[in-house]
Amino acid sequence: MTTKAPKIVVMGGGTGSFTLLQALKEITPSITAVVNMCDDGGSTGILRDELGVLPPGDARQCLVALSENDEIRNLFSYRFSAGSLSGQSLGNIILSGLELQHGSFETAVQVASKILRIRGRVVPVALGPHKLALTDGDTQVLGQHKIEHHSLVDPKARVRLEPASRVNPKAEQAIREADMVIIAPGSFYTSLLPVMSVNGVAEALQETQATVVMVANLVNKPLHTKDWHIADYVAKLSEYIGQGQVDTVLYNTEPIAKMLLKKYAEDNEFPVRADQHGFTGCNVAVMGMPLVSNVVAAQDPADKAVRRTLIRHDPWKVKECIEHLLVVTTAKNKPSKI
Repeated sequence: MTTKAPKIVVMGGGTGSFTLLQALKEITPSITAVVNMCDDGGSTGILRDELGVLPPGDARQCLVALSENDEIRNLFSYRFSAGSLSGQSLGNIILSGLELQHGSFETAVQVASKILRIRGRVVPVALGPHKLALTDGDTQVLGQHKIEHHSLVDPKARVRLEPASRVNPKAEQAIREADMVIIAPGSFYTSLLPVMSVNGVAEALQETQATVVMVANLVNKPLHTKDWHIADYVAKLSEYIGQGQVDTVLYNTEPIAKMLLKKYAEDNEFPVRADQHGFTGCNVAVMGMPLVSNVVAAQDPADKAVRRTLIRHDPWKVKECIEHLLVVTTAKNKPSKI
């Protein structure tokens, strides 16, 4: 008797989803990366401004993570280090070229998927020419890159898309039909909440029978999530998708290397709080495991426009936890959410 491969959806942005997808693709061929489409910084921002294309960066990272061909993975990850293309990712340029050729970013992703020979699929969460906007008290900030560098004042600050965009039907269908939805770690206000701000995403999460797992961030961002506990992330996420939609939070219990902590502390960045007292009143199952990678991520010298995270999850440790959760919490045994 054969066991049906589980349907897994990973929701998020670039680096966070990229990290997890490298290992999660080994669990099932039925894996879908639903990817943020608000990026307007770095090399992606230049392509958006000069060519009028949709942002390729986060989709490119997910495509690379799911690729089964190392040579083509490396090709799509290559960045130019000099000349007028300095800092540009070749993969971003290819995706933008494909979009211009076919007149569709969705088609561009599909063609790139064949070139990269990916396992699973990458689906943009929305396909409109929107920008990320933030309301912070009386202050309005437009653009993902500007929001990234804006210090939040009002605890009720909220992001949205301008103009509002409807969820890509393929992303909506994937969420509704999934056995497990994984919310990847990432920049909370500029990568994760934008995905949840797309019209129709909250409804899909409320109506799916999938187990929804949130992989908690490792480090707080001083401008947005200073001194936050994991429960604070769950509470804020619930403002966007509704109470009770996250079933399990997976978080790290392994000490982070002192050298990295010292480096991050210089920028006033500290680990997300995970003390048990902080979980009081947080109506989700919590699973603490050693999840941090022992390999220190390196910044590509050619990648000068965006500072990448050095403290990352170990995708293979996360994979083991997800496999365990798939066994003990299956979609068919979950009560209806509505």
